[in-house]
Amino acid sequence: LTISPHTKTLDAAKLLLERRINGLPVVDDDGRLVGILCQSDLVAQQKRLSLPSFFNLLDGLIPLGSSKNWENEMQKMGASTVAQAMSPNPVTVTPETSLDEIASLMVDKKFHTLPVLDQGELVGIIGKEDVLRTLLGV
Repeated sequence: LTISPHTKTLDAAKLLLERRINGLPVVDDDGRLVGILCQSDLVAQQKRLSLPSFFNLLDGLIPLGSSKNWENEMQKMGASTVAQAMSPNPVTVTPETSLDEIASLMVDKKFHTLPVLDQGELVGIIGKEDVLRTLLGV
């Protein structure tokens, strides 16, 4: 299951909720992975900053070095398509990646979903629930 960068964010949110999944790989017209859209991307898009929070952020809670991150978050908040809300260039794994390495990536980097590529081609997606099922033998 994949999604296009041109899909409306509302449609993407409905798909994530209906399928009870955390994230979807985003592929271009040629089937190349261009990003990943997770529930957290959609939450970031939907959050609204109150005026006091905005001033608090400008008063120093956001370090000067994170202006690019701030800009990215602001773009996500106003996104109307998946391309605007997704996380581009996602970390990926291969079918040969060990379960330990996948679990470490998820824990250390706080990823919930990782696309699986085989020689550059998207062949699947693995989520925390998949890892937990495998570890528990369920």
